[in-house]
Amino acid sequence: MEFETIGQGKFLRLVRAGGWEYAERIRVTGIVVIVPFTEDGQLLFVEQYRPPVKSNCIEFPAGLAGDLADAADESLITAARRELLEETGFQAEDLHFLGRASPTAGLTSEVMSYFVARGLRRVAAGGGVENEQITTHIVPLPEVRAWLAEQAQRAIVSATVYSGLYLTGQ
Repeated sequence: MEFETIGQGKFLRLVRAGGWEYAERIRVTGIVVIVPFTEDGQLLFVEQYRPPVKSNCIEFPAGLAGDLADAADESLITAARRELLEETGFQAEDLHFLGRASPTAGLTSEVMSYFVARGLRRVAAGGGVENEQITTHIVPLPEVRAWLAEQAQRAIVSATVYSGLYLTGQ
């Protein structure tokens, strides 16, 4: 199917193809979402302000693969390790692929690859890079559902959280 670019910015392109209009990222080879478990039964979440929804969002660490000029051929697992470290300051001893999902197949060409991270060890401050202002939350696994319900009163809980919990059987 042929596509036509109807608009383009620095990071996104708006495309028309076969009667559909959708957004796609420029210079990105994939999207990664990391579901990070600590050895003592806790789960890591990140929080940051997201301008498109005008709200803070509760998410799992996530990011783009292949978007860095010096790492255009970056693998998904390498991107997952990098994003986990950048956003939370934790490294994972074990990182395993869980599955793929489309967040909004009618709006974007993005496909998210989910990874579970275990054997976490804090090695840096986290908080993100450049203009990111990320806060890490460490929540005991038995308290996750109640904590998420509480957070939903003041922030948006990302669908990636619910997908990641499902994929890990939580």
